[in-house]
Amino acid sequence: MTASARILEALRLARRPMRLVGASGQLGYGVPTPAFDAALARQPDLIGADMGSIDIGPTYLGKGEMATAPAATRRDLRKLLHGARRLDIPLVIGSAGSAGAAPHLEATLAIVREIARADGLRFRLGVLRSDLPRSLLARAVSNGRVRGIDDMPALTEQDVRDAAHIVGQMGMGPFRRALAVGVDVIIAGRACDTAIFASLPTMLGFPTGLAVHMAKIIECASLCCVPGGRDAIFAELDDEGFVLESMNPQRRATPTSVAAHSLYEQADPFTVYEPEGRLDLSAAQYVAADDRRTRVSGARWETSADPCVKIEGASRIGERAVLLAGAADPRFIAGHKDILAAVSEVVRDLVCEDQPQDYTLRFRVYGVDGVRMAVPEHEPPPGEVFVMGECIAPTAARAAEVVRTCKQYLLHHGYPGRLSTAGNLAFPFTPPEVSLGAAYRFSVYHLLHVADPDALFPLEIETV
Repeated sequence: MTASARILEALRLARRPMRLVGASGQLGYGVPTPAFDAALARQPDLIGADMGSIDIGPTYLGKGEMATAPAATRRDLRKLLHGARRLDIPLVIGSAGSAGAAPHLEATLAIVREIARADGLRFRLGVLRSDLPRSLLARAVSNGRVRGIDDMPALTEQDVRDAAHIVGQMGMGPFRRALAVGVDVIIAGRACDTAIFASLPTMLGFPTGLAVHMAKIIECASLCCVPGGRDAIFAELDDEGFVLESMNPQRRATPTSVAAHSLYEQADPFTVYEPEGRLDLSAAQYVAADDRRTRVSGARWETSADPCVKIEGASRIGERAVLLAGAADPRFIAGHKDILAAVSEVVRDLVCEDQPQDYTLRFRVYGVDGVRMAVPEHEPPPGEVFVMGECIAPTAARAAEVVRTCKQYLLHHGYPGRLSTAGNLAFPFTPPEVSLGAAYRFSVYHLLHVADPDALFPLEIETV
């Protein structure tokens, strides 16, 4: 009997609260062993972990590369595989390999199979793919079934063709399908973090609102605690609510800290949208169970009559090279906008003598306006600043040419009040110009309206 079949049968025969472990906020950056071992000692019914996020930007999706280091990723996967197999409980992992597209999923599966061979593990593996067919998306665009999120422009068929990879963010349905046929481990492509943890409880009849609310919190491990951290978190779910407890004794899940987590990645702290519906937290209650644990109740679920799937895609926009330097001259800092604009013109005149301008060059001055979009008026200038120039051009050679020329002329550019001609910049290292490779942007960040979202995500079963 597989782990999912065993847990489903056991909890159906003897109804009791369900115990779940959120092992890591993003697998591949380390799973603290003491807290994870403490979680296993509680005899959980499921271990879950999310591997992905759009926080890392579009490049990893575009390139098809993992954001995490291979050694750390292997170490985390091995720890979770051994823990789940020792207890014979399901292990569910979503957004494999950071972005969840085919290259990320295959890289994750290769590590899992390698661990199984090396350590003598044997299990039934469910694989859920999230790459979407271009033809399907093109038809959806043509039929008006795709709309942008936030300020994204309308998706075009050209955007669909240009994207290196396009994935859909699967909800609970595909996970339920895998759990129902019997698996020990699920590795999924791009997925909603809530689906990782809420799918099995909802199959057992636990209220969807409570299960999804619990999942939204524990997918980040102990981030909801004081102090926040990435240690494993333990949740016990019943029909009226759930109790949260960090497995690191130094972290406390308080009513305030848990409630504040509703602001995480959400524009509205009372509403969470998922492919199948909407989580309503307006009546949620957070009550201390003791000094380290909080009990949560009151979340409601509204099933959507118009299900949709978030789709993500990244397109290459060129090759990126950057210039890294610092400045401490107060005159340079005060006049940096005019200086940088003047140098940009000099660079353009030099590198575009025999061809049109085919690149973009922009600067960020950290300490002045590098981070904030709006700088307070009359703010006194800092004593020194960090200057980053970024060029995106059609080729790596062209981008390097622009930033190297820029470096030389910015270094010696004359400006009013300058006291020395020896140099305007200080370099943290040499060379101060760095080629970063292909640059990408999120060209697809939209909602796909579809009658049957689950049908987009095929299931494959294999014995490892």
